[in-house]
Amino acid sequence: MGNALFIVWRESVEALLVVGILYGWLKSSDTGRQGIPWLWGGVAVGVALAAGLAALMLFVQNELAGEALEYFQTALLFAAAGLITQMVLWMGKHGRGMKRELEAGAARAAEKANWMGLSVLAALAVAREGGETAVFLYGLGAGQTGTQPLFLGAAAGFLLALLTAWGVSRGLRFLSYRLFFRLSGIVLLLLAASLLMGGVERLIGMELLPALVDPLWDSSAILDDSSTAGGLVASFTGYRAHPSLTLVLAYAAYWALVVVLLRPRAMAVVKP
Repeated sequence: MGNALFIVWRESVEALLVVGILYGWLKSSDTGRQGIPWLWGGVAVGVALAAGLAALMLFVQNELAGEALEYFQTALLFAAAGLITQMVLWMGKHGRGMKRELEAGAARAAEKANWMGLSVLAALAVAREGGETAVFLYGLGAGQTGTQPLFLGAAAGFLLALLTAWGVSRGLRFLSYRLFFRLSGIVLLLLAASLLMGGVERLIGMELLPALVDPLWDSSAILDDSSTAGGLVASFTGYRAHPSLTLVLAYAAYWALVVVLLRPRAMAVVKP
């Protein structure tokens, strides 16, 4: 539940940020107000596209069974891990100038009365965040017997995102997009590593990857991943009390790649 809450919170805040920047600019001028209905239309289309992707994944899942379903769910785990990592890297590169770029795009749309272009911009932003959220939640729910905690976490995450966006818009000192995206980027990378570990474990279980040495160590005396606290750490970081050598190598390779890709740029920074 906790990881679903965090992912929906983070993704929703990013979508709300884009919509909020566009809405704030449009509302500031008489000409821009004409584009507000187009903005909300784009948001509605984006939500519909994200919902369509979620429905498609559930349809495919219901049509598959046995080994084919295992392959599909495993692929979604790797896809979710890759999307999370790509999103953090993208925000690290483009987050600093996002507000300026969005406002410039809105200005061009207003100047040419190209409200359809503004609507498409909003639709793509919402569809991207919503689609990524659908993939992430499917990856988290793959293999779980119950989905109620996942949905509860997602609902709580969306409500928290609304409160966060409201707090930032009100200028609360302890809330800023700069701090939010920096800290949440770190947690997202940990969640991506956790999803990656789940995918690698599935490949080992399907005998598509060798375990090499299993287990490589036993740290259950310090923190057992079958306990409540250990399970929480495992779901957020990919921790395993009895990891195989293959898991450890995959985990180390992931973080080595992240360090190399993040080294030239700062973590996500967004100016309010």
